[in-house]
Amino acid sequence: MNIRPYHSADFQKVLVLFDLNTPQYFAESEKADLEEYLQQKREDYFVVEENGEIIGAGGINYDPDRAVISWDFIHPDWQGKGIGRTLMDFRLAHIRSQKQYEKVIVRTSQLAYGYYEKMDFNLLEVKKDYWAKGFDLYFMEQDNKKL
Repeated sequence: MNIRPYHSADFQKVLVLFDLNTPQYFAESEKADLEEYLQQKREDYFVVEENGEIIGAGGINYDPDRAVISWDFIHPDWQGKGIGRTLMDFRLAHIRSQKQYEKVIVRTSQLAYGYYEKMDFNLLEVKKDYWAKGFDLYFMEQDNKKL
């Protein structure tokens, strides 16, 4: 397994990961947001490869005092095998190396919030139907001092 920075040539493969995780974790209407993110709003984004195939992806964006975990996907065939945890640990180490962010946040849904809770993210706010009907916002935070 290899984690490397995202390249624009990965665009379609990341969209396939999104499709494979829809509607289980994402609403179809979010795809346009992902496309815009990858083309215009991406800061640090990484892909996970196994035998040359992209099996996961996830990013980090930055506010002045906090890092924001963004757009995580793991291929369904690889879920539950530690790939997501490895990618999260990689990104948290990347954030930690910058030594300027007090908090790490994630904006997820009720469908994935338990995953982040296992990684010491605390739930701060819930907004019903935020992402799309049936996809609530779960706003979570981790204190960077715990990293």
